[in-house]
Amino acid sequence: MKHSSLKRFRTLTSVGSLLLLAVLSLCFNAQAEPQPASRFEGMIRSIAAHHGLEPSLIHSIIQAESDYDPYAVSPKGAAGLMQLMPETAKRYGVSNVFDPWENIEGGVKYIKDLMKLFGQKTDHVLAAYNAGQNAVKKYGGIPPYPETERYINKVKAVYPKSTIRNRNKIYKYYDSSGRIVLTNCSFLYSQAKSRNQENKD
Repeated sequence: MKHSSLKRFRTLTSVGSLLLLAVLSLCFNAQAEPQPASRFEGMIRSIAAHHGLEPSLIHSIIQAESDYDPYAVSPKGAAGLMQLMPETAKRYGVSNVFDPWENIEGGVKYIKDLMKLFGQKTDHVLAAYNAGQNAVKKYGGIPPYPETERYINKVKAVYPKSTIRNRNKIYKYYDSSGRIVLTNCSFLYSQAKSRNQENKD
């Protein structure tokens, strides 16, 4: 083999090796990188537990709303993972709609209020989340909007329950007279815990 041919062969071999390494690196990184849903798994579980909701409900809404894109913005101005409208975000104390924790927390608080309004009926709560609570009140149920019907079907493909389960956490503590008190109010529990700690000190 001539010198120039040998040099060309070595160059091609080196380039081929580099390309192979680059492809393998891309494949490895693609496999190692977490799926979008898993990026927020711990956060969703924590917020769901705090508010007594099932994580699967929150996952299903986020998937339908933004497909786990924390920077998603709709043509109507809804933003973030749970696609909060500016007035909704403001109502629930969300200062940065693109912060995943704040956005999910605000969205979950809104869902909890809708649950109180519509008796935890999944279809009605989802319809209100998508089309607004006034539309649900106006039609006495799911408004006849194709977008809302598609939205409900999409969410219920992941969360197919007819009623949203609300699992309130029960706290147990002893009052000043030594009686056991059971409550679902974390504020009362934390107050009692602080008093008991002060008495120990």
